Amino acid sequence: MTDAGSETALMTDAGSETAPITDAGSEPAATASECNEQPPQAFLIRSNYLSAPGGNARSVRYRTQQYGAFKDAGSADPGVERAAAFVVPTTFMGLPIRLHRKVVPALKCVEERIRAVCADHPYAPRALAGIRSRNTYRKGEVTSHVYGIAIDIDPDRNPCCGCVKPWRDVALCRVAARSDFERMVMPECWVHAFESFGFYWLGHDVLRDTMHFEFLGDPDRISKESPATPRMQGSPPDVAP
Repeated sequence: MTDAGSETALMTDAGSETAPITDAGSEPAATASECNEQPPQAFLIRSNYLSAPGGNARSVRYRTQQYGAFKDAGSADPGVERAAAFVVPTTFMGLPIRLHRKVVPALKCVEERIRAVCADHPYAPRALAGIRSRNTYRKGEVTSHVYGIAIDIDPDRNPCCGCVKPWRDVALCRVAARSDFERMVMPECWVHAFESFGFYWLGHDVLRDTMHFEFLGDPDRISKESPATPRMQGSPPDVAP
């Protein structure tokens, strides 16, 4: 692997089951989404925190305080529960996945948006990966998968062309392409749907990890009905951005 590691471990920790789904959407129409649209927070984006002094430590600390601890990462207070304690089963486009309960509403709004506006680009995912018990990053980085806030969609069809072999050793990574949108089977429309609700697509990163989305928005701003979600029991105060 590269020093950064790879976001491409398959469904070993979260488990994965595949199931048939219906068409990816209907005719484009305005949605009555329950979520606020929001961008990812800039200081949590991988390319930003790696280039900023103390940026990586800040991103780990924020995720620890928002979602729970992962082993010794983030110097968590002993009273902070593990992120895995807040993981719940849910579904996305008909497939099961386990994610942190805070980000499940955002994922539901992504699915709603896909079904509303991506009908002209039908796509049926076959495998998902969410929570993971092993950190696949190196040199102090911590993958968002261990917090339960990342999702991989069809690693066999949406490659990580900046990762080490065997992940980059696929035909889609070798074809001439104007952008990494052309190196995956998943429609570009899906990327925009995720990005509308605080998720970041790691296809923008040097890893070019086209399967991977991670929630980097403000979890307290997901729901329109609840401007601030109740704090998890045992969590410390939020870290200031």
